[in-house]
Amino acid sequence: MDGGSAPRGSGIGDLLGQLGSDLAGLMRKESELIRAELSEKVSRAAKAIGDIAAGGLLLVAALLVLLQALVLALSKLMDPIWASLLVGLGVAAVGYLLVRAGMKAISLDGLKPDRTARQLRKDAGLIKGERP
Repeated sequence: MDGGSAPRGSGIGDLLGQLGSDLAGLMRKESELIRAELSEKVSRAAKAIGDIAAGGLLLVAALLVLLQALVLALSKLMDPIWASLLVGLGVAAVGYLLVRAGMKAISLDGLKPDRTARQLRKDAGLIKGERP
């Protein structure tokens, strides 16, 4: 009987060792998934920052056009003033919309690693013995 229990014990030990190895591999894969997803989110945030910068540049251009309108107002007094004001306000509106869109895209909810969280829940369910 002792001869029969030793191989059985080493079999369980092997299984436990394999389980530990599999869990370690799973954790490595999950951490790689988190890194990849966060990298994607950071890339998206960088694009949003680019949109904010473009909007800021357009707002500066709008300020220059509005300043030009003031200069024209002093020099010519009528028609060119209104044209410059309309152009300046239009550029300002586009710049504002770009900044607003960029701020919305960079919100903290947009940076959550949703896919990884879903995968971790699935893995936890599998470990508990639940079916997918």
